[in-house]
Amino acid sequence: MKRAWKIYRILAAQNLKRLMEYRADFLTGAVSFLIDQAIGIAFLFIIFSQIPHLAGFTFEQIVFIYGFSQIPKGLDHLLTDNLWCVGYFIVKKGGFDKYLTRPINPLFHVIAETFQVDAVGELVVGIGLMVYVSGSVNFYITPWSIVLFLAVIPFAMLIYTAIKIATAAMAFWLKSSGFIIQMVYGMNEFSKYPTTIYSVFVRALVTYIIPFAFTGYYPALYFLTGDNPLFNIGGTVLISIIMMVLSLFIWHKGLSAYESAGS
Repeated sequence: MKRAWKIYRILAAQNLKRLMEYRADFLTGAVSFLIDQAIGIAFLFIIFSQIPHLAGFTFEQIVFIYGFSQIPKGLDHLLTDNLWCVGYFIVKKGGFDKYLTRPINPLFHVIAETFQVDAVGELVVGIGLMVYVSGSVNFYITPWSIVLFLAVIPFAMLIYTAIKIATAAMAFWLKSSGFIIQMVYGMNEFSKYPTTIYSVFVRALVTYIIPFAFTGYYPALYFLTGDNPLFNIGGTVLISIIMMVLSLFIWHKGLSAYESAGS
């Protein structure tokens, strides 16, 4: 554990050094994410300029759900973005070999090697949106709900991380799985809105199969209404644990099948 922590600190220092050297890249990335979020919010304004409610939710409630969904996504983006590289080119070009020669868990090394500070844009937008509607929405606020809010965010983030681990691990068999990560990860867009606006099939898909709804809508619903904490909060915790265990199983199975590749 001490050795892993020491290596993590070294990698973190290297990341900060790269950040200072490529500040323009950081600013470009942060601005691009802010623009992307602005487009999403503009879309909501357009919808609610035509209708007063969406599946029984007001504009402010939808904005809260949207903002909440950005926090676990932003944390995952900040801390585990290097998993995309595993899927796209690290395995394909034979670069994964270096992770097997270091005295540290390969998955931990992959994750710790890089963090994307441009994810701060997502976090700022998420927090900002929730603050923006705080005066217009009746929240379910108790000391217990505040504790649950702080506790559920890491579990919601783990759902993102687990999905990326599992899909990145496909590269151990396919050599490149970036397209799989992109296809599956893109479904996180469904987490920003109430599942009640979707068809039964889509609702089941994003709740029980690729459970992005538990990264945004369901936990946010609890903080809006106080309803069904066992499902909305407990379900997020349970599903994140199940997803992480399953993803680690897939990762280790893939790792045992890994054969060095190169261009």
